[in-house]
Parts: sequence; C-alpha cells; structure tokens
Amino acid sequence: MLTPLRRIFKPWVLIAAVSAWSLFAVACMTAQRTLVAPPQIAGAKFVGSKQCAQCHDELVAKFGTATHAKLSADTGLPDGTGCEACHGPGSLHVNAGGGAGTIINPKKSPETCFQCHLDKRGQFSLPNSHPVMSGKISCGDCHDPHEGNAIKGTGADMEAQNETCTRCHTAQRGPFVFEHAAMKEGCTVCHNPHGTVNAKMLVARDANLCLRCHLERPGVPGAGEINANAVRSAVVGGVKVASSENHNTRLMQGTCWSAGCHEEVHGSNDQYHFRP
Repeated sequence: MLTPLRRIFKPWVLIAAVSAWSLFAVACMTAQRTLVAPPQIAGAKFVGSKQCAQCHDELVAKFGTATHAKLSADTGLPDGTGCEACHGPGSLHVNAGGGAGTIINPKKSPETCFQCHLDKRGQFSLPNSHPVMSGKISCGDCHDPHEGNAIKGTGADMEAQNETCTRCHTAQRGPFVFEHAAMKEGCTVCHNPHGTVNAKMLVARDANLCLRCHLERPGVPGAGEINANAVRSAVVGGVKVASSENHNTRLMQGTCWSAGCHEEVHGSNDQYHFRP
C-alpha cells in the first residue's frame, strides 16, 4: 500500500516525464533548419532580409517556398534565415545602394554553394562534368535557390527536369515518333549532371548502362547467367548477345549505341530500334 508521500510523488513523476517528452517532441518538429556558416565580406555586417526586401521584394516574397529557406545562418540576428546565408552580410551593399563588389553573387562562383555541397565540388572535378569550375555555367543555370525545390523536376514533375537539360541540349529535346522510354524517367537516369568518370557523364559505362534496364532474357533456362553450353545466344532486352563461344559480335566490339546499332538513343522519327 502506498504511503501518503508516495501517493503525492508518483503523479508528479509522471507529469514531469510527459512534460520532458513534449518538449523533446516540439524541439524535433520545429528544429528543421540546417545551421550553416555564411560567407564573410570584409567590413560588412548582417542587416537581415527585411533590408534586402527594400529592393528585392519579389525574391524575398517567394523565398519562403524555397528549399534553401530551411537554412539558418549564424548571423546573430533573430531572422538568421534568409538572403545573407548565401550572399554574405549586406550592410555595405545597402549603404552603397547596391552594386557589384559589395555583396557575394553565387552565380559568379560555385564556392558559396560548395560550402554546403562538398560532394558536388568533387564531382565537378571528375574528367567529364559540366564546366562549372571554369565559370562557363553556374549552379543557378540548373537550380533555383530562391523559389520552390532547388532541384527542378523532382518527384512526379520529371518533364520539368528534362526541360532544364534541353534548354542547352536542344538536339535531345524531341518530340520523337519513337521515344526512348528512359526519357520519360528523366535525363538523370543515364547521366549524372554534376560529373562522372564516364564519357558524356554517364552513370555507367558501355553496355552496362543499357543492361541496368534491359535485363530480360527470354528463351534462356532459369534466371541466372547465360549458359554457353546450353544455348548459342540469348536475347537481352531485345539485344542479341552471343555466348562466350562467339566473341566476334558488335556488342563485344563496342556499346549498344555504337557500331551502327542504337545510335539515336534519345529517340528516332523513323526507327523504333533507334538506329540512324
């Protein structure tokens, strides 16, 4: 039987535990921002996004929808999230009434983006990549840091992603009478836009890229490797692949899109096999 003291103490323990758990849950739900170290400008101080809105009202108004709005910069201001997380402290820019050299423009250099996206610095340094490091294009040409999802065309909106790529790669835009189904999934199914060790920024080299999707093997016993003693050849996703007894095939000599085979890999207007 509980003593009077224990009868009083037990409910307070329960209340304290529930309160502590509630505070923890609220902290988890509200602390969804990533703390970043903003770029620095010699002699400049942080002024807050309200100052930026005096001239850039349209950008500031829609910034709340942006992926980057979840960033929180160590500015020492109550509204640490905002323009200065990526553009640096803006006092000199405000005092000068704008102008180049008083604020950081990430479009001129990817170094601001690399402060958070360290992996992309490495990818852009690979043998085959978009010329971001040389300054010929910028991260902002493909990403919008001010509104919506910074990665365009994600989720079900894959057509927008292709449109981002085909603004420059117009020959691959189409429409085609016979479209490669991979185009419906998006360019990044076959290409890594930041860079790879493979030619044309492909995510895999040679026929291995095609075989990531074209794995069907009708007519071959079982689901394992091709048995050269059992069959002379097999069909792999519509591509005739000879057994190990016959090394003199087009696929052995090159890739699926070379040697006069499926060269029009993005689509064709007269060949459903994507041949030239």
